[in-house]
Amino acid sequence: MPQRTATVVGGGIGGLAAAIALHRRGWHVEVLERAPRFTEIGAGISLWPNALRALEVLGLEDAVRAAGALDAAGGVRDRRGRWLSRTDNAELERRFGRPLVVLHRAELLRVLAGALPADSLRPGSEVTAVRDDGHGPVVEHRGGVSRPDLVVGADGLRSAVRRALWPDAAGPRYAGYTAWRAVTEPLTERPTQGAAIWGRGERFGYTLLPGGRMYCFGTASLPAGTACAPSEYDELLRRFGSWPDPVPALLAAVRPDAVLRHDLYELPPLPSFVHGRVALLGDAAHAMTPNLGQGACQALEDAVTLAHCLDGTPDPAAALRSYDLLRRPRTRAVARRSARLGTLGQLAWPPAALLRDTAARLTPVRVTLRSMTPVLGWTAPSGPVTATKNETP
Repeated sequence: MPQRTATVVGGGIGGLAAAIALHRRGWHVEVLERAPRFTEIGAGISLWPNALRALEVLGLEDAVRAAGALDAAGGVRDRRGRWLSRTDNAELERRFGRPLVVLHRAELLRVLAGALPADSLRPGSEVTAVRDDGHGPVVEHRGGVSRPDLVVGADGLRSAVRRALWPDAAGPRYAGYTAWRAVTEPLTERPTQGAAIWGRGERFGYTLLPGGRMYCFGTASLPAGTACAPSEYDELLRRFGSWPDPVPALLAAVRPDAVLRHDLYELPPLPSFVHGRVALLGDAAHAMTPNLGQGACQALEDAVTLAHCLDGTPDPAAALRSYDLLRRPRTRAVARRSARLGTLGQLAWPPAALLRDTAARLTPVRVTLRSMTPVLGWTAPSGPVTATKNETP
């Protein structure tokens, strides 16, 4: 049987993971990335136990864990710095088999890209058109035209693949708040655990990275496109500079030119993740808010599930239908849960914020961890391909 071919549009976390999963099953894969190189800048990423299980399937869990850092614990604090809830990483590992690992996105991209043949990575290959000519998918890009057996659209929130083949689908929807992200310079003294601090219409979080650095993020409820002057760093200082320790020290360790800011968007549910022999994956299929730290985790799940479904049948279109049945209900539920948590975290009315904080303080840790089981307890599919309703958390 001739070697099957796949074109992956988008060289981010989900796209590279899908390419690895297919490559290791004997597919000839090309990854088209519009940027001049395969990398990401400026931010950390949390990989929860479900993501690490997906990386195990790809044979990369050990390499990723070696590149990351482990918090001793984490949790939520209020605006005065008092702990509302705390979670021990060792307990997380005991319950779910793996800890929470945090690393820089660029490091994760390095590990993923390094697992593919160099000639399958095609930077500077912006996709200009995707269509079905009646015989199968056709992808036009800066390097030419590809006619693969399978196309994976992993090109993010504003996916060109989705726009081309799902022209009537609703576009991204603003979540109502913006986010700043930054990585500190190495610190001689730093916290041993991370936290998210809930204010009123604002949040600030921090977690450990390798090399003595910390990953920091802040959110604020603002209209989309609001300009911050004179700089994003100054806006961070204005909003969060007087927040509880260690926030002031962390901000002092951030280079002013190292602050990234992005308005946060989510993707309304699609009627399907597949169109013939084209599948959407990651943010292109189900972009969600980052409140659960599950965006990349779900993309990794997508990648290994897609490859598993393709193992079950020589017909890619039939395999993609199974993929859709498995992934769409689950990712929709995770996205809804993340949106709800964001709504709680951004509460600005003082009585509502007080009620939220009180409820968080009174909720036992075991209840919080148990509530996360449908998300973190995911395991990679094995055996015959089936899709059942209990895939939805």
